[in-house]
Amino acid sequence: MQPALIADERKASRIINILAVVIPVAVAVMLGIRLKVDLGSWTNNLPFFNAVINSLTSVLLIAGLYFIRQKNVTAHRITMLSAFVLGAVFLVSYILYHITHTSTPFGGEGWIRPVYYFLLISHIVLSIVVVWFVLRAVYFALSGQIARHKATVKWAYPIWLYVSLTGVIVYAMIAPYYTF
Repeated sequence: MQPALIADERKASRIINILAVVIPVAVAVMLGIRLKVDLGSWTNNLPFFNAVINSLTSVLLIAGLYFIRQKNVTAHRITMLSAFVLGAVFLVSYILYHITHTSTPFGGEGWIRPVYYFLLISHIVLSIVVVWFVLRAVYFALSGQIARHKATVKWAYPIWLYVSLTGVIVYAMIAPYYTF
């Protein structure tokens, strides 16, 4: 590898590592802020909007897998970059909702309660982990490092799909308890 490429690789790796820490920390800080901002009643619709984004992301992830198995690299690239953009839109929307609303407690009882909390906790933990994997996968793909992209995607893809799907399920389970 040429020295310039090694320097670029180190710089990209440093940026990815920083973002993989800063994004979850920023989200945690936003969740912890007790004083909420009033941006209007439109923010009441953000949980539903986020569930739609997660649903679309799941569809795009599945389509991206289909396209790459069909060796349609162009369609794969478009669907996966679209999923990545939706992830960024989700992040902004999620933060907007949580700086304007307090957390909604789950009101379910019985056997559904531990199911909900298992899904919620695994969703949260894996949503933190997946940031690093997705950023690396996108970087490797865009920089033409396909072998490294494939190696990263072996982890990134199933985690990202799980996070997207459980995001929808968790929303569906807590939606009846929203009070606006």
